[in-house]
Amino acid sequence: MPTSKSGDGRDGSRTSTAASTAVSALGLRKSYGDKTVLDGIDLRIPTGSVFALLGQNGAGKTTAVKILSTLVPADGGQAQVAGHDLTADPQAVRAAIGVTGQFSAVDGLITGEENMLLMADLHHLTKAEGRRVAAQLLDRFDLTDAAKKPASTYSGGMRRRLDIAMTLVGDPRIIFLDEPTTGLDPRSRHTMWQIIRELVTTGVTVLLTTQYLEEADQLADRIAVLHNGHIAAEGTPEQLKRLVPGGHVRLRFTDPTAYRTAAGTQPHATRDDDALALHLPSDGTQRELRAILDQLDTAGIEADELTVHTPDLDDVFFALTADTTLPHQTAQATQTKETVR
Repeated sequence: MPTSKSGDGRDGSRTSTAASTAVSALGLRKSYGDKTVLDGIDLRIPTGSVFALLGQNGAGKTTAVKILSTLVPADGGQAQVAGHDLTADPQAVRAAIGVTGQFSAVDGLITGEENMLLMADLHHLTKAEGRRVAAQLLDRFDLTDAAKKPASTYSGGMRRRLDIAMTLVGDPRIIFLDEPTTGLDPRSRHTMWQIIRELVTTGVTVLLTTQYLEEADQLADRIAVLHNGHIAAEGTPEQLKRLVPGGHVRLRFTDPTAYRTAAGTQPHATRDDDALALHLPSDGTQRELRAILDQLDTAGIEADELTVHTPDLDDVFFALTADTTLPHQTAQATQTKETVR
């Protein structure tokens, strides 16, 4: 399981680490009959971050969310959410979290405002406080004009915004979003992304499950890929992309003589004579780029265009879930590298 940097191991350091961790799990297991869904997964989600769980349908993403939100019990392992033990103090866990599932919990037979007030009642807010919070959240999610209309008349994007607004009535510090943009059009999806980004700026921690790899790439500080009940890999989006071979640097020239000279300095490059371009295998680190540029400088050559191409999350996902190439690994264990473009 990935761990944060620690000091000298004294109690103060451990307390600091615990305080900076919103969700932690160790050896979490869950089976349904003969089907093992989670086979001892470890998680550590820093406070105030977006953590994405990726996986094929049936990989266990929703099961993990249900366990961490106390909706179903785990068969084994330990977990803490907002500093509370999942088994020993589930009520405290529920008080600290908000959950938005794959399908909207909005009641279409009542208005948006009535949905909000219903949630306020469930959180035992006074009527005055409930109306204040409802009005504030409806305004925040640009739903004030539609507040008096039946939720059944809302578009998919509006219903999703209302769903998250309802989740925020209890002022949770941790939010589980289980595929929140499923079924939304691209514009509504981007609006939802902006909402999630704004939530994190207020210190809220978001655990996101999604089937959209671009979504994870855009939003997540860290990503874990679930496969066959295990965490196949975990790290930042950039770290995960470096697990897959295929990155390269493309050098393009306008001068044919410079192109031919450069090709002579790069024996491992793939040539594109028509485009006057060289493709060099590279992971795009500063060290590798500097070495390439130094070789060109020594030869007195300057490329007209340099671009770095790295694998995307689609490549990572397919490689990790193909059962063929990459072992289970944690990207955090690899050396952190910078990409220069």
